[in-house]
Amino acid sequence: MRPLPPKIGCVAQTLHGWIRRHQTDVGQRPGLTSEERERIKALERENRELRKANEILHLASAYFAQAELDRRTKF
Repeated sequence: MRPLPPKIGCVAQTLHGWIRRHQTDVGQRPGLTSEERERIKALERENRELRKANEILHLASAYFAQAELDRRTKF
């Protein structure tokens, strides 16, 4: 009988990873569940986007403040 990984078209290491992930997801093994990992990734992505937006707003604020100062000195 052939080993299971080649029968399903993967290497043993891949199958072992799937088993470990399943064991973690059902609480048989310590660690973050797949759902928790996905939630963390989504939060990190949102955090990056918010930091970029904050930087853009900061630069825009500085630009308009300088423009206002330049406008006042011309009058």
